[in-house]
Amino acid sequence: MRHVALLLALLSPVAALAQDDARTPATQATSIPALVTDPTLSQLLTEALESRPELRQAEAQVQAAQERVPQAGALPDPVLQLGIQNDGFGELMIGEMEGSYYSIMASQAVPFPGKRALRTEVARLGARAASTQVLRARLSIEAEVRRGYLDLLLTRERLVLLDRLEALWKQSAETVRIRYEAGEGAQSDLLRSQLELNRLRQRRLALNAEERTRVQTLNRLSGRPLDTPLPTTLRVRDLRVPEFGDAESATKDALERSPELAQARVTVEQAGRQVALARRERLPDFTVSAGVMPRGGDFPPMWQANVGVTLPIFSGRKQNRAVAESSANAEATTRATEAVEQVLRLRVLERLNTLAALRDTVALFRGGILMQSAATAESTLTQYRVGRASFASVLEANTGIIRDEEEYLRTLVDAQRLAIAQAEVSLEPVGSIAAGGLGSGGMPGAGSTPSASAPAASSGGTAGTAPAASSSSSMSGM
Repeated sequence: MRHVALLLALLSPVAALAQDDARTPATQATSIPALVTDPTLSQLLTEALESRPELRQAEAQVQAAQERVPQAGALPDPVLQLGIQNDGFGELMIGEMEGSYYSIMASQAVPFPGKRALRTEVARLGARAASTQVLRARLSIEAEVRRGYLDLLLTRERLVLLDRLEALWKQSAETVRIRYEAGEGAQSDLLRSQLELNRLRQRRLALNAEERTRVQTLNRLSGRPLDTPLPTTLRVRDLRVPEFGDAESATKDALERSPELAQARVTVEQAGRQVALARRERLPDFTVSAGVMPRGGDFPPMWQANVGVTLPIFSGRKQNRAVAESSANAEATTRATEAVEQVLRLRVLERLNTLAALRDTVALFRGGILMQSAATAESTLTQYRVGRASFASVLEANTGIIRDEEEYLRTLVDAQRLAIAQAEVSLEPVGSIAAGGLGSGGMPGAGSTPSASAPAASSGGTAGTAPAASSSSSMSGM
């Protein structure tokens, strides 16, 4: 009985913590430090934006697009011709014969008025479209770092939960051993406790490896040496459920900030200019040329000036087809823009719906599940002490506290992931962002199953990049 009392004392901090979370009112939750104010995360974001090659790549691509603008409106290079005309093949007759001379000719092609301006405008709009990639890269880099930081916080929280559960199992194993030696316990309980301790060691190896990977990933994202230590002070339970506002304001914000939608709208405008340019290409271009022919001797020099014009006699197969092609492309870009806007509106509403469910889930944990789980564990221990419950039921109840704690933490993380996706103006479906907090079942404890929210690779910071899903490897068998 002394060891059962020790086990109850060991459980009391976990139960107290669960009850504290359960009693936390919503007004208090809003005053907890938010993820965006964490100094470690702020430093990582600053370093990432300064060092990420993907952002420098996008900026270089924009610069290249801007350099194309003056090229598009420039005149074609002039042509300089040097020649000689001579009477006969015997000797050079310049200065001797009137028809023999040197020639210096220069010619310049001149597009029909308006073509150069339209070409410049098309190139300028192309540079504007490319500039949206810089914004997308910045948003994606920030989202990657925030998701990686959340992954690290959750992994370290799971290690803390593992420490709690391991302490419970060690105390339980000692209690079982003493009862078995006294002839009051079953050998199966002793074997079970030893098995679960070995399973915990296995889970610890996996979680330690996962923590190292999370740290290395964050260091890579921020341009640090991969093995640089990364201490954290913020805990997942310190995060509050974010607010997006009403659906109208959230949708308006997303439509205004979406790089993909901005790019699509600029592309529509560019396509319209390309149609106008294709129509103007049906008009003829000009060639202006002039030259001088020195004849030497007493002969006065000759000169000439010419104006040429292109004849678009094949416009039925060329220029008219180009107009039709540009018109079709303009129609396609218009429909693509409509599709982007529709998807964007859908994603905002999906995130709002999921966030509402997660907020209710957090309230359910705080208002009932955590407290009830702790009460169940204490009640089961009391019944075991008087011989009315089996030792297996005590261990199951104890493990349930940790299981509910982890699910509560996952719900908070998923809510933060939705906020990150909203800030990123992501076009990815909510199912790839947050799924662990809505009945996934991926909890620690004997026989638990992996979460439905499987880990996904981070996007590289391009348009519409998918946010990485939360790590969901459960502590099953703990």
